[in-house]
Amino acid sequence: MAVFVVAAFARPDQDPGYDYSAPSSPAKYNVNYAVRDDYSNNDFGHQEARDGYDTQGSYYVLLPDGRLQKVTYYVNGDSGFVAEVSYEGEAQYPAEQPSYKPTPSYA
Repeated sequence: MAVFVVAAFARPDQDPGYDYSAPSSPAKYNVNYAVRDDYSNNDFGHQEARDGYDTQGSYYVLLPDGRLQKVTYYVNGDSGFVAEVSYEGEAQYPAEQPSYKPTPSYA
């Protein structure tokens, strides 16, 4: 009986103070970043701005074939995610692809 009494007093009467409701003010931000590393040939970046439900942005990435891929997008209310993809440059492929040829090992 004493265990039930202790358990009843140990049980919290109130819910934790978490508020999962929608924020009182609409989201508003602007963020961007870029990375360029000539050693490893990395070049990419991203920019996005949001004001309430209106979101727009773009990102770019240097592809392994040498082209630059650019994506511009927007989201406005219920329109969903709308993107436009473009490429700059021409794909370049080396004449001879390096291949892996393991050396036999005899024990």
